[in-house]
Amino acid sequence: MVAIGGPVTAAVAADAPAPGFNIDLAGPSDFVAQKTLVQCVGASMQMMVNISDAESDHTVRTQSRLQALARNLSGPTRPGFQRKGASVTGWTAGLNRLDAGPYRMVGAATLEDALRLAASSIRETGRPVGLLMWGGRHAWVMSGFRATADPRRTADFRVTAAIVLDPLYPYGSSRWGPSPRPREAARVTRLGRHFVPRRHGTWAGAPTGVAGATMAALAGKYVIVMPYIPITVARSTHVAA
Repeated sequence: MVAIGGPVTAAVAADAPAPGFNIDLAGPSDFVAQKTLVQCVGASMQMMVNISDAESDHTVRTQSRLQALARNLSGPTRPGFQRKGASVTGWTAGLNRLDAGPYRMVGAATLEDALRLAASSIRETGRPVGLLMWGGRHAWVMSGFRATADPRRTADFRVTAAIVLDPLYPYGSSRWGPSPRPREAARVTRLGRHFVPRRHGTWAGAPTGVAGATMAALAGKYVIVMPYIPITVARSTHVAA
């Protein structure tokens, strides 16, 4: 597992686990379709804000604003390539710029690990998770899940389905398959046809330092945009004599 932006809070076992657990943070009015073929990140951000707020916004103006924000924060591209959409970096940074999180990018080695992290963070924060789909080419929102037990009560659980919103619905993809219905509980096998590891992509002159390390760490991983609760450390009041 690779976390970008801070440590991942582990699930803590507490009481005995329940026989099964279901949760969906989204309401019937929270889904928003992307207005253009390249605005999946802007639409996903719009849905994530809708889920967290009392009122839902479906306007083209808001989605375009969110898309522009994410694109501006997406970082550099390889020479000669013009980005039409927005990157997972811009997606995460955009949510944080909106004070919708905090969020961070996390890469997991397996689909099961990614879903366990997503489920735990949904239960811990009460906020939705972003899923980087199609090897890094598309964005979905995970608003809930079905599991064998409540992640808040035990670390011994398995996610059996993810409740998802694909902003490209109802069109889907000729390559990746049809879109699930908004807030459909997609079983892990079906989800795995869309949610695959982020492709490896480097080029001469790619960013170095923190940005370069982030890109390298997420390559080949199942990537999620995950909400978390920051760990705060109280400042010492001791004054040296």
